[in-house]
Amino acid sequence: MKVIYLIGSNSDRPTIEPGLEFLEKMGVKVEVLVTSAHRTPERTVKIVKEKEKEADVFVAVAGGAAHLAGVVAAHTVKPVIGLPVAVAPFNGLDSLLSMVQMPRGVPVAVVSVGKWGGLNSAILACEILAIKYPELAEKLEKYREELRAKV
Repeated sequence: MKVIYLIGSNSDRPTIEPGLEFLEKMGVKVEVLVTSAHRTPERTVKIVKEKEKEADVFVAVAGGAAHLAGVVAAHTVKPVIGLPVAVAPFNGLDSLLSMVQMPRGVPVAVVSVGKWGGLNSAILACEILAIKYPELAEKLEKYREELRAKV
């Protein structure tokens, strides 16, 4: 079971850190690759095609126009989670809207902007993986129990 994070630039790393920590705790393999829908479009498509067999889920992380998730979704039938990064001047709203407004037939699941989204992208990826991996479903249930206990 493997999740591949595609980030638009290294400056996006702080956004994904909570998710990477969660996936490590859950025992899910992760790979993080830097690629841009705009600056390195050929590289992006090449990565998706090369990694499609080993990836169970892709997480595309980008700010601004945030086309990375759509480009990834256009080149794979694997689940794609869009993680919008909070950048100026719109603090991530532009990124969120870019990801949510995918055309009919090419869906992207989108989580909240920023570090909360960084964690939620990992949790959502685990929920998708838990359909196939019952041991992960058990770990997620334990995590939910811990959340309930904190309330």
